[in-house]
Amino acid sequence: MPVPWTEPDAVGEWRPPFPVDLLRTLAVHRRGPGDPALRIMADGSMWRTALTPHGPGTIRVTSTRPTALADAAVSAGRRQRVLAAAVPPPAIAPPPAGAALPPAGAAARPAGPVPPPAGAAVPPLTIRAAAWGPGASWLLRTLPAALGADDDPAGFIPVHPVVHQLARRLPGLRIGRTGLVMEALVPAVLEQKVSGVEAHRAWRRLMLRYGGPAPGPCPPGMRVFPPPQVWRRIPSWEWHRAGAEAVRARTIIGACQVASRLEEIVSMPPDAADRRLQSLPGIGPWTSAEIRQRASGDPDAVSVGDLHLPGVVGWSLIGQVVDDAGMLELLAPYAGHRHRAASLLVAGGFGPPRRAPRMPLRDYRAF
Repeated sequence: MPVPWTEPDAVGEWRPPFPVDLLRTLAVHRRGPGDPALRIMADGSMWRTALTPHGPGTIRVTSTRPTALADAAVSAGRRQRVLAAAVPPPAIAPPPAGAALPPAGAAARPAGPVPPPAGAAVPPLTIRAAAWGPGASWLLRTLPAALGADDDPAGFIPVHPVVHQLARRLPGLRIGRTGLVMEALVPAVLEQKVSGVEAHRAWRRLMLRYGGPAPGPCPPGMRVFPPPQVWRRIPSWEWHRAGAEAVRARTIIGACQVASRLEEIVSMPPDAADRRLQSLPGIGPWTSAEIRQRASGDPDAVSVGDLHLPGVVGWSLIGQVVDDAGMLELLAPYAGHRHRAASLLVAGGFGPPRRAPRMPLRDYRAF
């Protein structure tokens, strides 16, 4: 049953000086439609829980534009984006079999920053937030960073026509940072080498069983991320019942033993942060990149080893599926912003047609 509304412990609003797509920017933290830590509601609001340095907290975030004139401008912009989306991207013929990948500037446009879409002037956006619990003030204070206030796309030059078109169509796609490493690490480890359905099932079960109660009038079923000592005490049979085998369980437990050292990576240079993460048994390049993308807002952290990403990048840019090495070569012109370029391609919905069966679902609980 719905929880009665209670007055928030902290409220505020923020008018970002740049476009922000609230849904796309925050939804990267959602681990499946039933995620107990993040909910997207029918009214467009987003509820998120977190274990902050000051304790548990819940935040509700909405975005509004202030006037009827603004609504008209947004509608006009939406019509223009629909028209732009209806125009297919430039045809890119795949190279002959055995041919080398095209050089960095092969499909280049003139260098320079991404110009705004014609007629796409959008009135100021207002982000409104209400927060509950001991961590309310911390969540409110760090919300701009989570929405990309620290993100600097100034050096991003989309040299490929498809990337250029998507950068124009999706100017509000920001790379945010939560500053919470363990909350990015645990679900990333659960997603190692399994389907999304399996990983999300394990995350949901463990959060519902061991997560703390969410402060405030949040949607039913929401929980707060447990502290490291709780993760360390989860018995082996509970990991098994959640569908997480011993290897992933050991990785999470080992990370929780040095959680305070891992939380330091958000203030470290990307290379040093990557080295510290990969020094842990069970954390490789893919997991490190997934953590740094969310906790540190690293715009260059490419998820090398991802099952689908090389196919999306290769199909979008040269019309053929590539491996990790080919993906990195295609993203080389975006050094410093490779994750940003890949995120645009994923958000654009590009990808090769499915010809192979999906990864079979396994249930470790039956083993």
